[in-house]
Amino acid sequence: MSDDKLPANHAEGHGDVAAADNPFADPGLPAHEVRRTDIDERAAKRAERQVSLLFIVSMLATVGFIASYVAIDPTRIVYIFPLGHISAMNFALGMTLAVALFCIGAGAVHWARTLMSDVEHPAERHPIEADDEVRADVIEQFKTGAAESAFGRRKMIRNTLIGSMALVPLSGVMLLRDLGPLPEKSLDSTAWSEATPSMPIQLINMNTNEAMKPEDIQVGSLTFARPGPSALRPNGLQESDEDFQQQIAKDALMIVRIQPEDIKDPNSAALGFQGVLVYSKICTHVGCPISLYEQQTHHALCPCHQSTFDLADGARVIFGPAGHPLPQLKISTDSLGYLVATGDFSHPVGPSFWERSQ
Repeated sequence: MSDDKLPANHAEGHGDVAAADNPFADPGLPAHEVRRTDIDERAAKRAERQVSLLFIVSMLATVGFIASYVAIDPTRIVYIFPLGHISAMNFALGMTLAVALFCIGAGAVHWARTLMSDVEHPAERHPIEADDEVRADVIEQFKTGAAESAFGRRKMIRNTLIGSMALVPLSGVMLLRDLGPLPEKSLDSTAWSEATPSMPIQLINMNTNEAMKPEDIQVGSLTFARPGPSALRPNGLQESDEDFQQQIAKDALMIVRIQPEDIKDPNSAALGFQGVLVYSKICTHVGCPISLYEQQTHHALCPCHQSTFDLADGARVIFGPAGHPLPQLKISTDSLGYLVATGDFSHPVGPSFWERSQ
């Protein structure tokens, strides 16, 4: 093919022309296009301010993440269209963390596309193992790239990037707060802690929503209960309460009745009433609800990991990974003959871990 018949899209000096019988020949690189920021310092300064602004927004979003985690009530529910009713804290944490990470990425991309060098440097393929000359060339290219990125010269970008990258990990650090002693404070406080001999709290059947008398509890049966009216909750714990799930996870009870002569632990018998024993329903392994009871052996079984407790012996662990007996609630009857709690659990409810007091 002669020079006067070259294809119209052929750029002279940028590769060989594909022959008619070889359509897959290397067409070469297109001509390099100069960017406006390469020739106009005002445009470069404007791009620098835009990149810095993105990094600053990232820093503010990280601060917002921390503030949301500390200040927003975890139980608060808000309506967000079109998501519906969702946790205000989860929404705030998700949005602020997304903005923080997006702005760092967007700032880095904008920086690379407008201010860093974009000159193409074609290189022939080489063996995987580089020789000394190639390694020296790579090091030299790295130094050249670092210089062309203007990381040292554009101090506003450098400082805001360092600030945004330094603040983002604080989001994860704040989440580690719940691995400390805070759960202990939450689990140590239940609704039953308000119960006293002078101001007892009734035991309410979870199925009938009615107070119970000792004769309502049959030998060999398993009954579940929740707190009745108290000073802080005049109507007792109701399923319509906003914090019902949070509270029932600590306050739930299981009630059994054992023949008094079959109770092995005298301390456990003293906390009960006429063979009626009341224990926390929450397993001391990882907090699963216990729901299986074998009336012949008086054993309660946690269905999650098969921890087994002997309810006739103070809910002592006889099998499985649970580390402590189930907490027992001290009960009696009121003037009308209904079962009431006259004190708190014998020890903190829920999973056992190393920071907890026993």
